[in-house]
Amino acid sequence: MINNKNVLAFIPVRGGSKSIPLKNIKPFCGKPLVCWNIEALEVCPLVDKIIVATDSDDIWNIVESRHYKKVILYRRSAENACDTASTESVMVEYINYAKLSQDNIFMLVQATSPLTEDKHFTEALQMYKNGEFDSILTCVHNYRFFWNRDGTPINYNYMSRPRRQNFSGMLMENGAFYINNVRNILKYGNRLSGSIGIYEMPEYTATEIDEPDDWSVLENLMRRHVLSKRLSNQKQIKLFLCDVDGTLTDGGMYYSETGDELKKFNTRDGMGFQLLREAGIKTGIITSENTNVVESRVKKLKIDYLYQGKRNGGKVAVALEICKELGITLQEVAYIGDDINCYDLLQSVGLAACPADAQPIVLEIPNIQILSRKGGEGCVREFIESIIK
Repeated sequence: MINNKNVLAFIPVRGGSKSIPLKNIKPFCGKPLVCWNIEALEVCPLVDKIIVATDSDDIWNIVESRHYKKVILYRRSAENACDTASTESVMVEYINYAKLSQDNIFMLVQATSPLTEDKHFTEALQMYKNGEFDSILTCVHNYRFFWNRDGTPINYNYMSRPRRQNFSGMLMENGAFYINNVRNILKYGNRLSGSIGIYEMPEYTATEIDEPDDWSVLENLMRRHVLSKRLSNQKQIKLFLCDVDGTLTDGGMYYSETGDELKKFNTRDGMGFQLLREAGIKTGIITSENTNVVESRVKKLKIDYLYQGKRNGGKVAVALEICKELGITLQEVAYIGDDINCYDLLQSVGLAACPADAQPIVLEIPNIQILSRKGGEGCVREFIESIIK
C-alpha cells in the first residue's frame, strides 16, 4: 500500500504464443516463467494484490497449484487474448470487471522479463510514492550507436567517435513493468500518461523473451546476475535431509495381494543422492512412517542416516543430533518436505524446499523453494541439482 492506496500488480499471460508455445509456463531456470515475477511481487512489501490474467487452463492450473498468498486469477476474454489485442485492452477489461477504485495504483508487469527482482518493484514504487510523476516506466542504459535509414547518426558524431566511458548513451525501454493509477488508465487508455518518470534498471535486464534464442540468453543472465547472488548469500550445504511420503513418493498407499505395503519411488531422485555423495554432502531420511520398504530403499541408495517414526518437533531433534555429530549447524542443512509434520524442520534449516503439490501451510513458509515438480515425480532431484549447481 502507498499513501493509503492499494497497489495492484497486473500480469497478463496468454496461452497462444506462437514463437514459444505456452512460454509463460515453460520451465525457466527450473521454474515456470511466470512464477519468477509472481514470487518477486509476493515478497515486495508495497504490493497488495497480484492479478494473473490468462485465457489458458494450463497457465491457470500451474499458478493455482502454487497457492500464492497475494494472487488472484482472472479469466481474460477471448477477444482480449488474441494476437491483435492490446495489453491495454485487457487492463481496462479487468479494471471494469473488478470495479476498481480510481485511486488504486496499477502496476503492469511483464512475465517475459523474469530478471526483475523484488527490490526493483520496491524502489520504483517508492519513486512513485514521492508524487513527482503521474506514471513510471522501466528503462536500461544503452551504449550503442544508432542511425537513421537515410545514413545520418542519431546519438553521436561519427567524425568524433566517443569512447564508451565518455559516451552518455540513451535510455531504452526494457518492458519490465509500468506504474500508473486506475483513473489515468481509464482516462487515456494507456499504461503511461501525464508526467512520466523513468526507473533505470541494470543493463542485463534489457532483453525480453520473445524468440527461442532469447530464452537461452536470459537463462545465462539469470544464473549470473540473480541466482548467483542468492547462492552466495547461503552457507555451504553439508547435510541433505529428506522426507519420504509425498516427497520421495507420490504419497499414494499401495498394497500387494498379500497385504504388503508398497511405495513408488523415482529413479531420478535416487541418482540425485549419488550426486550428493560424489559432492561430499552427507544425506539422511527422516520420516513419520516406519516401514521395511523405506529401510530397503535407504540401503540401496547408500544414504548415511535413517530415522523413522519421527514427527514435526521430533524431526528437528533428530536433525540437531546429526548436526552435533557432524560438527555443523542447521544453517548448513537442506531439507525437503511436503506436509505439516515437516513444518518445524523446514522453518529451521538453512535451505528449505517443497514439492509443487505440498500442503498450503508448507507453501506459505517464508523463503521456501517451491519446486516445479510434484512429490514422487523428481522434485528431490530438482532440489539436489539446485544445491550442487
